[in-house]
Amino acid sequence: MARPNSVYPTELELQILKVLWAAEPMTVREVRETLAAGGRGLAHTTVITMLGTMVEKGQVEKLDPVQGKAFRFAPLIGREDVSKGMLGDLVDRVFDGSAEAVMLSLFDVADLDEDELKSLRKLLNKKMREARS
Repeated sequence: MARPNSVYPTELELQILKVLWAAEPMTVREVRETLAAGGRGLAHTTVITMLGTMVEKGQVEKLDPVQGKAFRFAPLIGREDVSKGMLGDLVDRVFDGSAEAVMLSLFDVADLDEDELKSLRKLLNKKMREARS
């Protein structure tokens, strides 16, 4: 039985989106080369197929060639929207909607240095002030 389509990008779709978010628009060749430079070597046809699927899903758009015959692709969904959606889904499914449980788990698995902890404290204090207003 086929896996149902997810509203969120798959692992490979997310890698491609990250490439496009960093420097868009890009041709298939540019996407493939950037993925390969990051350690994810894929066949040219695989990248073509993935980008076509992502166009169908509304994740990227196919732009007309500027010169020559190479189409370019640009993201239609933003990094922030994707990250908020995926994180919200994770919080709901794994932590039953508990932000506190997420934070406790984060402290258990992440190696946070003193600067990161100070930054998190500032963010928490800001959120507390906002909640009081």
